[in-house]
Amino acid sequence: MTDVVVVGAGIVGLATARALADRGLAVTVVEKEGRVGVHQTGHNSGVLHSGLYYRPGSLKARLCVEGRRRMIEFCTEHGLPLDVSGKVVVATDERQVTVLDELERRGRANGLRGLRRLGPAELVEVEPYATGLDALWVPEAGVVDFAAVADRLAAGLAADGAEVLTGRAVVGIVRTGGGIRVGTTAGPISARFLVNCAGLHSDRVARLAGVDPPVRIVPFRGDYYRLAADADRLVRALIYPVPDPRFPFLGVHFTRRIDGTVEVGPNAVLALGREQYRGTRPNLGDLGEVLRYRGFWRIVRRYWRTGAAELARSASRLTYAAAARTLVPALGARDLRRAGSGVRAQAVDPAGTLVDDFVLVEGDAMVHVLNAPSPAATASFAIGAHIADLAARHL
Repeated sequence: MTDVVVVGAGIVGLATARALADRGLAVTVVEKEGRVGVHQTGHNSGVLHSGLYYRPGSLKARLCVEGRRRMIEFCTEHGLPLDVSGKVVVATDERQVTVLDELERRGRANGLRGLRRLGPAELVEVEPYATGLDALWVPEAGVVDFAAVADRLAAGLAADGAEVLTGRAVVGIVRTGGGIRVGTTAGPISARFLVNCAGLHSDRVARLAGVDPPVRIVPFRGDYYRLAADADRLVRALIYPVPDPRFPFLGVHFTRRIDGTVEVGPNAVLALGREQYRGTRPNLGDLGEVLRYRGFWRIVRRYWRTGAAELARSASRLTYAAAARTLVPALGARDLRRAGSGVRAQAVDPAGTLVDDFVLVEGDAMVHVLNAPSPAATASFAIGAHIADLAARHL
C-alpha cells in the first residue's frame, strides 16, 4: 500500500512524484519502459522556454514562468548542464510583424525581463547569419538536458525512499474501499490516490480508470535535422520563426543544444503510431484509433493544405532546407544531416481543436494529466507542485 501511485516516469511524472514526496507522502512511480524519460522527455531539443507565447493568465503561462525558475534552481543545485543563451524570434513579412507585437505584449504581461526589439542591423549583431524585417530578443530562453534532469529526479526519489518501478505497464485500474488498485504486468499496486502522467497514453490510462476523457491523443511526429560541423557557425544560440497562431507548434527553428550541436526543426506530421519515430514501423492499431475519431477528421477538413505542406517538407531535404532558409539564407540542403525525431502527445477535442493549454481532469481519488504540451518539460516542477496541491485536497 502506498499513498500515491504516479503512472508515467517522464519528466512531468517524476517532478510530480518529487512534489508529492516532499509533502511527506509515500509515492510509487510505474513506467512501462525499462528506464525513465524515454519518450517526450528524451526526444525534445532541450529548450528552456521563457513564457513568451502563452496567453497571460492561462495555466500554461503561469506554470511556465514559475517552472523555468525552478528548473534553473534544480540544474544549478545538482550541477546539471544549463545554458541560458537567449533567443531571437524573427518576423520575415509584415503579417508576422503584427504577430510579433502580440508576442512582445504577452511576454511583458507574463513578467519576462529584458525583451528587446531588433531591427535588421541589430539582428545580425546577435545572430550574424539570420535575416528578417523585425525580431524580438528573448534573453531568458536557453537549453538544458531534460533527460539528465529526469535521471536525477528518479535517483533522488529512490534515495529518499520512493519507488520508481520501470518495465511495468498498467493493464487495469479499479476503485477499492481504500482507494485505487493499479494492475500492472508485474502485479498489482494499491494506493490511496492515482496521478496519471502517461503522456502519449494518458487518455488510455484515463479510460482504464473509468474516466471518459474530454480529449483524445493524436500523435504528431516532428523530424529533426542537425547542421553539419562546417555549417554550425551559422547559428550562435536559438533562432525561431514567428509561430502561426492557429497551431500549437512553433515551426522549424534552430537550436544550439546543450552538447553544442545545432538542431534544425521539427516539422509536424501525423505519426502512424503513438511511438512511431522516424525509421520505425507504423502501429496499425494506433492509426485506426485516430482514423475513427471524428475530431481528427475535422482537423483534416480545416487544415489539409497545411498538413500537405508539412508532409512535403518531411519527405524532401530540399523542401525542409527551403523552409529553414527563410531565417538563415546561407543554409543549403547539403548542410543538413538527418537527426532524431519526437512524437508529441497532442490533445484534440471532438470539435477538431488542437488543444493548446494544459488539461488536468480530477476524478474520485485521481488526477489525469491529459494534455501537457510544450513547455511541459520547462514547467515540469511547477506542474508537479500544482498536481500535488490538487492531490492534497483528497488525501
